Amino acid sequence: MEKLKGKTAIVTGANSGMGMATVRALSDMGAKVIMLCRSEKRGKEAFDTLMKEKERDLDLILCDLGDYASVRNFAAKICEKYEKIDILVNNAGFIALNRQETKEGLEMQFGVNYVGHFLLTSLLTCKMPPGSRIVNVSSGAHKIGKIHFEDINLKKGFNVFKAYGQSKLATVLFTRETAKRLKEKGITVNCCHPGAVATNMGVDRNTGFGKTIMKILKPFFLTPAAGARTAVFLASDDSVKDITGEYFYKCKIAGSSKRSKSPELAAKLYDFTTELLSSDAT
Repeated sequence: MEKLKGKTAIVTGANSGMGMATVRALSDMGAKVIMLCRSEKRGKEAFDTLMKEKERDLDLILCDLGDYASVRNFAAKICEKYEKIDILVNNAGFIALNRQETKEGLEMQFGVNYVGHFLLTSLLTCKMPPGSRIVNVSSGAHKIGKIHFEDINLKKGFNVFKAYGQSKLATVLFTRETAKRLKEKGITVNCCHPGAVATNMGVDRNTGFGKTIMKILKPFFLTPAAGARTAVFLASDDSVKDITGEYFYKCKIAGSSKRSKSPELAAKLYDFTTELLSSDAT
């Protein structure tokens, strides 16, 4: 059933795991899907795998969400090449035990998981007609998160839970605030918790750290396709076409943390991020 025929979608982090599963599902419904990938090698491998399965309408465009010049370059290419974008799935995620920084000096998890997607979304909404949908992949980890405005880059007392929780809380807050701002344009914005999914996101590609743990735990995790189900649902199902600003789990509106529901915190973070990016603009 090609319910998305004539639609154009972008999926970030499209070369593996839930991203690749999302590309597969949306393209199977007839959408033209643009695969945003950081690695040319892994992106091409994923692209080739998907094309070998069946004939699909895919486009691979490279972008590093931790490099905001790269994000701006990607958006410029999209705006030049495509008349419209109907679906944007902000799926890419980064997690690391040690503190790392983006090119601009932001703590990497905050910079990639949240700020990179914030910038990408803000640059692409001008190409999104009424009825378009934005889906942000968050996590239940947002419930342990706090926005550390006084030390946003976590230079004091960094730990992986603090960093990841902050980035995923920011994603929920961004969803709520952006939904308000885009409502008059007829664009919906929702986010989701995919559940515990077996992916390579927590594996260090340089050292291989985490591979053994993932192998042991894999039988207890959801498959990437199962993890992608709620994001695909939000991107395509008619039952949610008028719902916006919500947090979903298992294809249903779910409870989120008290902090994630604060309109004041959402507005403050939005303005803070806008200022952060304006100082970076070239």
